[in-house]
Amino acid sequence: QVQLVESGGGLVQAGGSLRLSCAASASLRSMAAIGWYRQVPGNQRELVAVFGSGDSTNYADSVKGRFTISRDNAKNTVYLQMNSLLPEDTAVYYCYARAWGLVFWGQGTQVTVSS
Repeated sequence: QVQLVESGGGLVQAGGSLRLSCAASASLRSMAAIGWYRQVPGNQRELVAVFGSGDSTNYADSVKGRFTISRDNAKNTVYLQMNSLLPEDTAVYYCYARAWGLVFWGQGTQVTVSS
């Protein structure tokens, strides 16, 4: 079992920045994938940015050039730096991890971007 705890969400004006953090209860090195998804009410949860095998990264086209995923293995923490935020980035952001054939989710953190 892996516990994921997100922090850093909030309200920001369009064009602003936020940094999300996800603290994991297990070593990041033991995970096949870890990163971020987001969900708007009524829509499916969508990938934002994820570390995959060999520390490869995968970003949604809508956030490329604006968001950056990073990690601190010593702290078992993954970050999502979000710059040039847009109102359409408003969503609940979830930390995601896949390990040992299982998928784990955090509780989510709300990000609201006002126009």
